[in-house]
Amino acid sequence: MKENSIDIQALETIFNSMVRVMDQSKNDIYVISEQSRQGLEEMESELAAVKADISRVITESDYLDHMTRQSRKKLAEVSKNFAKYSEEQVRVAYEQANDLLIRLSMNQMEEKQLRYRRDELERRLVTLLETIQRADHLVGQVSTVINYLSSDLQNVGEALETARYKKEFSIKIIQAQEEERKRLSRDIHDGPAQMLANVLIRSSLIEKTYIEKGPELAFNELEQLKGMVRNAIHEVRRIIYDLRPMALDDLGLLPTLRKYISTIGEYEKEVEFHFQNNGNDQRLRSNFEVSIFRLVQECISNSLKHGKAKHIWVKVEWLRDIMNVSVKDDGAGFDKNEVKDKSFGIIGMKERIELLKGKMTINSAPGNGTIVTFQVPLLEKLIETRDIGRK
Repeated sequence: MKENSIDIQALETIFNSMVRVMDQSKNDIYVISEQSRQGLEEMESELAAVKADISRVITESDYLDHMTRQSRKKLAEVSKNFAKYSEEQVRVAYEQANDLLIRLSMNQMEEKQLRYRRDELERRLVTLLETIQRADHLVGQVSTVINYLSSDLQNVGEALETARYKKEFSIKIIQAQEEERKRLSRDIHDGPAQMLANVLIRSSLIEKTYIEKGPELAFNELEQLKGMVRNAIHEVRRIIYDLRPMALDDLGLLPTLRKYISTIGEYEKEVEFHFQNNGNDQRLRSNFEVSIFRLVQECISNSLKHGKAKHIWVKVEWLRDIMNVSVKDDGAGFDKNEVKDKSFGIIGMKERIELLKGKMTINSAPGNGTIVTFQVPLLEKLIETRDIGRK
């Protein structure tokens, strides 16, 4: 017994050392990710400036090309009627034509260099985005392992007795929690944070526009800025509501879905929502109702954000042993082969449906909308033990 106790203490020491090393590794990966994000923002700003320079150079090139043709016509006229012009006029005509030709050549060279720089920046942006995604993925994986080791295996003796249970259940719950944190982080970064960064950039441009081009164009830019602020406020409200609807615990899945769709409809005035329920609904255990709600929520979010849909249909069907949920839209659709391994949303939905022991099918094609169907088996362990309908 004494030797076993010593072995357990040694294992606890090993686990604590592992946790410290992995926590430091997670921090290092996080630093790399944040530095990459900062570099990404700087590169995006540089790319925007390069594109603006390309537009300016193209405009100058068109003007110089027009002036060069005019000067050539003038030079041809001088050469044809040489006797009618003085030596000074001939010299000026030749110099003007030569000067315009040189300026046009330099302008074309500058355009070529700018286009090369733009292409290079776009390639680097793609690479940097992949690096950030890999870093975020690694942080999530390391966080999951750290939480599992530090939270569930602090007492190694108890952990050894319940290892199989913790391995099959606890780590899945922790992974789901980490995915929720990552999703919320992505929503904030890609939504309000990005919008507010754009507001900061546009505010500087408005000042510059007012000085260089006058108040009319500056006011036009200001109107666009107001729209960006409204969108940021909308995103913040959506994220707050998405954290967890209070009605889910009190009313159940279907009333919460109806309320959620109604709330979204108030924000998305141009989109028409349709909800249908067939069969006798049942109350499921709280964590499973949350998972199903999040699946529908993710589908609607994708339809609005990526599909730009004008109509969204949500249908829930209760059979004897299976619950079917489908979300259909008339949006842009997508190529499943291209986004299968790249979409965090689809990956998250697959993980949720696996926890429910269910199946998910996605039917979509560019220009033909999207249909996502979930099949959730109504196992005994999923059903709420109390009879909600009689309460």
